[in-house]
Amino acid sequence: MTPLRNVSLVAVAMLAFAGNSLLCRMALKHTSIDPASFTSMRLLTGACMLWLVVRLQGGPRVADKVGVWGAGNWWSAGALFVYAAGFSFAYVNMTAATGALLLFGSVQATMIGYGVFQGERLRPRQSAGLALALAGLVVLMLPGLAPPPLPSALSMMAAGMAWGVYSLRGKLVKTKGVSSATQVTAGNFLRAVPMALGLSLLMVTDWVYDRNGLLLAAVSGALASGLGYAIWYHALPALKATQAATVQLSVPVITALGGVLLLGEAITLPLVLASCAILGGIALVILEKK
Repeated sequence: MTPLRNVSLVAVAMLAFAGNSLLCRMALKHTSIDPASFTSMRLLTGACMLWLVVRLQGGPRVADKVGVWGAGNWWSAGALFVYAAGFSFAYVNMTAATGALLLFGSVQATMIGYGVFQGERLRPRQSAGLALALAGLVVLMLPGLAPPPLPSALSMMAAGMAWGVYSLRGKLVKTKGVSSATQVTAGNFLRAVPMALGLSLLMVTDWVYDRNGLLLAAVSGALASGLGYAIWYHALPALKATQAATVQLSVPVITALGGVLLLGEAITLPLVLASCAILGGIALVILEKK
């Protein structure tokens, strides 16, 4: 793969990841779809797209090898479901930029915290970066600075922690006979669909949706999630670990710009300061790793 092509794939993947926040916020703000229905449609269309990608990449032979449920496992699917549901419920009362920042910060905090728990020692600069990132989260939540509603903030942080767990399980759990991350992700999406449908059934009295809301959820699932993850995993082998981690720092920035251009959201000084602290602190931790 040529460097230019790989850069293009990475750029498309980052736009897709940011697009998830923008599409979800747009659907829950400007249409009548409820968060549970958005989650179900997103995971269902994501599973269909990933199944199609796996089929095109490996043909029937791969599909037969991984079985009816595909690769992956139920624990990872559970983490994926918690992420998707928490993500949707958080965006009912939260701007796209704030949500992306809380999500990304929670993901990285979970993964860094796991490393520390496993005995990884932080260097002084890494410790300073972690403290800076935590200070940014505190600034973001300070009363009087227009913080997001606490239930929405907690929901998004739970989504970030779940995605952190999902990412860690992807590194630690190896699926026998399957080497493709796309195959594993497809299987996890497929397993998460009945969980999402179960949530929708539990909240049947709150069902509200329209054609535009379902369309935005389908685009989020099929393109921003399913195809976005497939493109990312295709580009990932050409990146170093630190490159893969640092390039994702662009996602909250892209989301903030998209929120201004597409949703009419304002960029406030507290949000800018919190963003610099959180993303800068995380960058210090990542870039210091060998």
